[in-house]
Amino acid sequence: MLLDAAESQLVLVDYQIRLLPAIFEGAAVVANAARLGQLARLMGVPVWGTEQNPSRLGENAPELRALCDKTLSKMHFSAVEEGLGEWLRPPVKAPQGNARSLPKHLQKPAGGSERDMIVIAGCEAHVCLLQTALDLLEDEFDVWVVTDACGSRTERNRDAAFDRLAGAGAELVTTEMVAFEWLRTAEHPDFKAAHALIK
Repeated sequence: MLLDAAESQLVLVDYQIRLLPAIFEGAAVVANAARLGQLARLMGVPVWGTEQNPSRLGENAPELRALCDKTLSKMHFSAVEEGLGEWLRPPVKAPQGNARSLPKHLQKPAGGSERDMIVIAGCEAHVCLLQTALDLLEDEFDVWVVTDACGSRTERNRDAAFDRLAGAGAELVTTEMVAFEWLRTAEHPDFKAAHALIK
């Protein structure tokens, strides 16, 4: 199964300025997160951010925060515990109509198509990213973890998170995999701009 830009949303978890200096390969992790955000913006994919206890850990890196539609401040390690799921899948409005309306099974939800493919990356991979992704899987989202845009203070913790996420049903991908799956073809109108971001 390939990612579809029209069905995707991007979540950038806790790239906070006071945490990043301690992250293993932190500069590369942030650079890939920025590429993901820029690709999402280019291709009309919604981008959400989260910040863990920002009064202590600071805001997300400004270049990433600027790419997000909204940023959720949280104290729980899982952003789902603090309402991220409602951002990703807003409650469906009750259809308007009368007795001649279509039966429920033929009605389309108000507000258009659902974007249930959640592309997620962040820090720390074995704590906030892991717990958020596991909760999203439990809420029946399709979760795609962008490994080269995730980080922990140690490589071992990061890799343990990937093992556990894969075992739970998340897809492990890279920034370039996301880019080319969202594009699908070299004839895509955004191909040149997207290719320039990942060269």
